[in-house]
Amino acid sequence: MTRDLFSRCRRLLSFRTYVAATTTSAAVLALAAFTSVNARPHFQEIDVERVNIVEPDGKLRLTISDAARSPGWVFHGKAYPGRPKGAGMIFFNDEGEEDGGIGFGGRKVNGKITADGGMAFDRYDQDEAVTLRYTEEDGRRQQGLSVTDRADMPIVEMLAHRDSLMKLPAGPGRDSALQAFVQNHGQPLAARRLFAGRASDRSSVVSLSDPLGRPRLRMMVDSTGAASIQFLDTLGHVSRSISGLDTLARSSR
Repeated sequence: MTRDLFSRCRRLLSFRTYVAATTTSAAVLALAAFTSVNARPHFQEIDVERVNIVEPDGKLRLTISDAARSPGWVFHGKAYPGRPKGAGMIFFNDEGEEDGGIGFGGRKVNGKITADGGMAFDRYDQDEAVTLRYTEEDGRRQQGLSVTDRADMPIVEMLAHRDSLMKLPAGPGRDSALQAFVQNHGQPLAARRLFAGRASDRSSVVSLSDPLGRPRLRMMVDSTGAASIQFLDTLGHVSRSISGLDTLARSSR
């Protein structure tokens, strides 16, 4: 009887040990699985042609890509051809529509440099409204900040109207219709209101324009270092100019 009791105790102890070991193993496996699911992958280096940043519902918010895989123009689900290929980043708004980007490029062919780089902020349902840009072409370089007014016309409507006009027979009639479209009854499709930067003539300039995009006030330091303030009429002619030398002469009297 003592031997049977001892045997039963040993079997009970073995069963408890088995249960404890099984429970511990299950807990360890569950913890490992949880850790694996929640761990953030770590890469020291990765080669990729394009990265898409999306919301939980799959909506695209940002692309980072090389030139070959850069996205084309897509507005309200319709693709439009003609976008130049370039490496960079393109941002999309809460509705999945493009609303800005950053891009860079540059090359030298036969000793001539062609380069550009910039950052753009688009107006809602329209094109670039604020840009910070550098361009260089055949030795002429310009860099600066621009602020552009855009017409109160959705970009898809603007593109549809443009495409319909381009289907007209080539000639003065089509050219006139396109010009009238661009002027848009006194509210141009695009009118640059401000430029501040370095112009292609090597001057440092701040230029302010009217709602039609015509420069009306220019503060400038030219390539020789001479400073001036110029007032322009609607035809672009300087109607009045104040130079640093004039100010100096008056102050010395």
